[in-house]
Amino acid sequence: MPALIDIRRRIRSVKSTQQITKAQKMVSAAKLRRAQEAMFAARPYARKMMEVLNSLASRADPKLHPLLEERGDEKILLVVVTADRGLCGGFNANIIRTGTRFLRERGQRDLAVGLVGRKGRDFFRRRKVKVRFERVGIFQALRYASAREIAADLIAGYTRREVDQVYLLYNEFKTVVQQRIVVERLLPVERLVPQPTEAPLDYLYEPGPAGIFADILPKHVEVQVWRALLESAAAEHGARMAAMDAATNNAADMIDRLSLHMNKVRQAAITKEIIEVVSGAGAPS
Repeated sequence: MPALIDIRRRIRSVKSTQQITKAQKMVSAAKLRRAQEAMFAARPYARKMMEVLNSLASRADPKLHPLLEERGDEKILLVVVTADRGLCGGFNANIIRTGTRFLRERGQRDLAVGLVGRKGRDFFRRRKVKVRFERVGIFQALRYASAREIAADLIAGYTRREVDQVYLLYNEFKTVVQQRIVVERLLPVERLVPQPTEAPLDYLYEPGPAGIFADILPKHVEVQVWRALLESAAAEHGARMAAMDAATNNAADMIDRLSLHMNKVRQAAITKEIIEVVSGAGAPS
């Protein structure tokens, strides 16, 4: 049976850990509020831009811009967005597992990854995967300039025919305790399939389709990357807040169990001492 001093030491250790997890939960809750505001502000614009570009791409000549050109799927680049830190439940593990499965299913092709976040970088660096670029530490102070740099790298690789398709893999924020893993094709721009009953339509371009696509397509890639980063940041803070809340509750339960056990041990020690005293008093002199 453990000594009382050992149990008390264990209780103090668990209480110290509980204070840390509670503080982490409060910090994540404060960061989540700001991340949600930025994400909700960017989400409608990004989705409407994607809808418009998909509609335009389905009617435009692919030769008008390199980002509209379909070139097959022999050379694929997967951009994996993870967190820089842990303590957020299965947030990083689920993304890494999905990315690994994505690459394994396309194992006969020329594959490369772009890694955003330290956790994904540390995992794929130890695997036999070609790494095109790495971005670590951008979530500490997330800026649109980071999305612009990533988008410029993706556009350059696609226009130089170094890749045929670009996919984004990230956690989409649903609720504080729920995230949805998203794998979506970024390049080339998806073309909508018209319905058989839909009348053929086209647009009048001013000043011209080539000039419009030259301006709007790079902007579209930047905005979609920016949205993915904002979604991942909000989902990370939500996952960490939920994980730290569960850890705090588990610590409270452990403290209760240890306190109950300590009381039983102390009561047993007191009972033993009383029995010894009584036995000593009743012994013949």
